[in-house]
Amino acid sequence: MAGAAEALNISQPAATKTIQELEVVLGGQLFDRSRRRLSLTPFGEVFFRYASTSLAALRQGIDAARGTQGAAVVRVGALPTVSARILPDAVRRFVSEGTGVTTRIVTGPNGYLLSLLRTGDVDLVIGRMAEPDAMLGFSFEHLYSERVVLAVRPGHPLLGQREFNLRMIESYQTLMPTPDSVIRPVVERVLLAHGVTGLRNDLETVSNAFGRSYVRQTDAVWIISEGVVANDVAEGQLALLPVDTSETLGPVGFTTRTDTSPTLAGLSLMQAARDVAARLRMSAA
Repeated sequence: MAGAAEALNISQPAATKTIQELEVVLGGQLFDRSRRRLSLTPFGEVFFRYASTSLAALRQGIDAARGTQGAAVVRVGALPTVSARILPDAVRRFVSEGTGVTTRIVTGPNGYLLSLLRTGDVDLVIGRMAEPDAMLGFSFEHLYSERVVLAVRPGHPLLGQREFNLRMIESYQTLMPTPDSVIRPVVERVLLAHGVTGLRNDLETVSNAFGRSYVRQTDAVWIISEGVVANDVAEGQLALLPVDTSETLGPVGFTTRTDTSPTLAGLSLMQAARDVAARLRMSAA
């Protein structure tokens, strides 16, 4: 609340009063105040989705009224899996077209990127498809599918096991996806299905930079989307444990708002990503 008040250049009591007045008008409580950190109630979540869509439409109208000023930047929310795998090549192709448009890449967990998409702070999100209850007001275009993998450093003791099974990772520190990541529920289901219950999961991350560095320096096991480590595995910097994770296969693609259309520059970048994804599918066939 203090941060919101500062951003609006008003006092914190004034911000609190504004929220209370809005709750009276709406006839419901927007925030759960039982904890130190405010969180949206289910009622607040519904209102936020519609309010943020209205805000995004207002911003788009302002940009349109100003002419092409707002179209000089393509803002892309990218999950780590595409940031390392297809996005660099797609952006390189897009930039080579010489459009003069700036490409702004924003990374982070899926929930954060979808909130930016709702408010119009990014034009599209590229990554794994979110759970159905988070897709209200969004559409998804499938590009390719990928699985979750278990990455370790070359020479890791588990790579030498003749009959490897997933429960063997319980003896090693595990880097788990963060609770707000798209793949966390998938990972938890797979681990439970294989009877893995005693993990040392005291580290959670979807950061490719941290995960890559930490795993290469330790015997930790990194559970992450294949796209994040595909280049590292190809270059021999990391290795994958020999476990069948085909049940974690999930769709990767574009998430966009249903109430707005991408700009011409945005469509061009999306086409470049489609071309790269098509080449990826052909190489995997």
